[in-house]
Amino acid sequence: MLSEGQNLQDCAIVVNYDLPWAIIRLIQRAGRVDRLGQRADEILCYSFLPAEGVDQLIRLRSRVRARLHENAEVVGTDEAFFEDEDQRAVHDLYNEKAGILDGEDSSEVDLASYAYQIWQNATKDDETLRKTVEQMPAVVYSSKRHIAAPDSPEGLLAYIRTSGGHDALAWLDEKGNSVTQSQFDILRAAACEPSTPAVPRRDNHHELVQAAAGQVAKEETQVGGQLGRPSGARFRVYERLKNHIAQAGNLLVDPALPKALDDIYRHPLRQSAVDIFNRQLPSISDETLAQLACSLRDDDRLCTVREDAPVGDDQIICSLGLVASGKGG
Repeated sequence: MLSEGQNLQDCAIVVNYDLPWAIIRLIQRAGRVDRLGQRADEILCYSFLPAEGVDQLIRLRSRVRARLHENAEVVGTDEAFFEDEDQRAVHDLYNEKAGILDGEDSSEVDLASYAYQIWQNATKDDETLRKTVEQMPAVVYSSKRHIAAPDSPEGLLAYIRTSGGHDALAWLDEKGNSVTQSQFDILRAAACEPSTPAVPRRDNHHELVQAAAGQVAKEETQVGGQLGRPSGARFRVYERLKNHIAQAGNLLVDPALPKALDDIYRHPLRQSAVDIFNRQLPSISDETLAQLACSLRDDDRLCTVREDAPVGDDQIICSLGLVASGKGG
C-alpha cells in the first residue's frame, strides 16, 4: 500500500491489499503512479477482495460499489476498480471537479457555522440591524426580486423548526414543488443586502409556506423519522453506527456504543457534536466514528437529553418569497 509523500511515476501497477471506505484513498494511491513523468500507456490497479463467503458477511464489495456510485466518480474515464464497473461513473473525481467528494452540501464548513458567519459579518458593525432581527417575531415573512433560472425558479424559501428540534430550510417553486434539498443552496438563494427592497408578496405566499411545512414534516416522518433529514449529521451517524454494530457484532464493540446509539436515536445532537460529526464524517472510519461517539457521550457532549420534554408542533420561523423580475405580487 502506498504511503503519503511518495511519487512512483516509474511504476505502472498499483496493488490494493485493502479497499478503504474513504474512496479518495484509492484515488490518491493511483495518483502517486499516474503523474508527471509516467511513460506507461496504462496504469493497472489490482484489488484483493475477500473470499466469497466472507464477502457475504461483511458486504465489502457491495458497500464500496455503492460508495462509488453515490459519489459518481472513481479514477479516470477509462479505469474501473471492478471489472464490470459502469464506465460512466469514473470521470469527475479523477479530474478534481470541485465539490465532487462532498455530500449534499459541497462545503467543508457545516451549515450552522456557515450561517453564523453570515450573521457575524452582517451585524458586527451594525448594532441596529442586530437588534431589529433579534426582535422579529416568528412567522415573519417578506419577498424579494429574484432572477429566475431553470435550476433557480421563483417561489418561496421557508425556515422551519420541527417538533423534534431540527432546523430545516425548504425551497418550493411557484407551484409548490420542491426545488432542492441542499440547505446551502437554499441559504445562498436567500442572500441579499440590507438595502435590498422588499416587494409585494405572491398571492399564494402563505399557501406555499403551508406546503413547505407539510413537506418538511412528511420527510421527517417518512424518511428520516425522528432522526431528521437523511443528509443530516444525526441520521448519517446513526445509520453508520447501527451498521457497524451489525457487522462487528455486539461482543466486538465497546459496550458503551449501544448506549450512545440509543441516545442519538432518542435525543437531538448538541450543536457542537453536529459540527464535529460534519467535519469528520467524510473521512472517518466506522470504528473511529464509534470511538468518537462514545467519547462525546462520556463527556456529556453528544446529545441534549430531555427525558420529560413534551412533543410540540413544527414552528415556522420565517419565509421569503422569490418574485421574478418584472412580476407583481
